[in-house]
Amino acid sequence: MARIAFIGLGNMGGGMAANLAKAGHDVRAFDLSSEALERARTAGCLPVESAAEAAEDAEAIVTMLPAGRHVEAVYADLFAANILPTTLLIDCSTIDVATAKRVAETALANGITAVDAPVSGGIGAANAGTLTFMVGGTDAGFAEAKPILAAMGQAVIHAGGNGTGQAAKIANNMLLGATMVATCEAFLLAEKLGLDAQTFYDISSVSSGQSWSMTRYCPVPGVGPDTPADHEYQGGFATALMLKDLKLAAEAASGARADTPMGTKAAELYQRFADDGQGGLDFSAIIKMLRG
Repeated sequence: MARIAFIGLGNMGGGMAANLAKAGHDVRAFDLSSEALERARTAGCLPVESAAEAAEDAEAIVTMLPAGRHVEAVYADLFAANILPTTLLIDCSTIDVATAKRVAETALANGITAVDAPVSGGIGAANAGTLTFMVGGTDAGFAEAKPILAAMGQAVIHAGGNGTGQAAKIANNMLLGATMVATCEAFLLAEKLGLDAQTFYDISSVSSGQSWSMTRYCPVPGVGPDTPADHEYQGGFATALMLKDLKLAAEAASGARADTPMGTKAAELYQRFADDGQGGLDFSAIIKMLRG
């Protein structure tokens, strides 16, 4: 088993680090939150006082941070600390493609291999170890990262070169955001037309309107499998995080000259919802705003 540094123990990172420890890895964990460090200790990790201390003699360093600037700052500290040239850098944050490529190039210039490996699945999957990882990097980097990522997820897919993991993540979440809005609209239209929500679900879930937002993450309480909608839209994937990903998609689309009108509209709607103080609710809670 490997010695692994894990930096960033938030809602997602905490469960991921715990699963690495559960798999038998020697996990040195760091976060600015003392509460997060204590949870990591309870989960079998060794809390440390800095990213540099976590990285000492580590075979792999996993980061799960809020934004690209945080990843760049941590990587700069790690390079300054002279981490081992054999250390593998695995960034599981969701950040912009340009930064993902830039930090990988900086790592390479320091003789170090880096991959971007953002995740899909939310807090529940992070805790359960059933995440999907989309990995951008060299073939060798992917091969080295795969067994570590497999301890935290059920699917580890090589997307291509550095940055393509982030590209896959933001394109996927743009699709998810737009699909969830359309799913909410469909349920509300069915309701206005006098159709029972369960009946509509029974029909649409086996018809051409079927989607993951419908059958796996239904935004209507009491319909379909258990989802955040059944818990007053607590937990799951926060609206603020969906909005972050939609903004990253819009930025990437602008740079690539890709026309994404549905993604743009979804971002506008989630911005309105977040501006109304609902950023902490699960993103499926946007049905509340659409209901009016």
